[in-house]
Amino acid sequence: MPHNPETETRRASAVTAAQEGLSAEVNEALQQRPSSELERVKIELAEILRGIASNNTDSRHFLLRVVQPGLAGLMDGSVSTLAPIFATAFATHRPFTAFLVGLAAATGAGISMAFSEALSDDGVLTGRGSPIIRGAITGLMTFVGGSLHTLPFLITHLQLALATAYLVVAAELLAIAAIRHRYFGTKWLVSIVQVIGSGILVFLAALFFGNA
Repeated sequence: MPHNPETETRRASAVTAAQEGLSAEVNEALQQRPSSELERVKIELAEILRGIASNNTDSRHFLLRVVQPGLAGLMDGSVSTLAPIFATAFATHRPFTAFLVGLAAATGAGISMAFSEALSDDGVLTGRGSPIIRGAITGLMTFVGGSLHTLPFLITHLQLALATAYLVVAAELLAIAAIRHRYFGTKWLVSIVQVIGSGILVFLAALFFGNA
């Protein structure tokens, strides 16, 4: 087959143009990418706040970056801290001791969940956003979930403190069921049975160890 210098020149020019186009696309992508994690956090926080302000909370990004980590934290805090708090109340009959244990459990669970969420997924491949934001949301909601039913134990009368705490726990579990129904389409009955069922199991553990 005869060698055609003109054809080879055109091919070389096409390859060079393609390489230059690819290089330009890469450079543009690098320029658009945040230069630091702090800048990434600022951008995503602004997007989240805009979504809340415009009532655009049904988007996939908002669901993955805010609702899911927040719900995971709220569920963990509301359920996992029940056992140590109520077991302490049943065993010692001292509300303030139960309050201190509950506050410590909520704080520890919040820190643990924050790091677990942040370190388990950097958000690059999954599109779930900044691990710092997700970790902060998860940790905060874990602490909130664990501390809300801890506050009633500031009441000095044990039975009144327990009764108030029961009501707070019921409100927390209903809130979790409502969030699952609202954002994930879980049927009300199914969601309530699942959430309350898990709470009952943990409360039974508290009864068992608190009266051992």
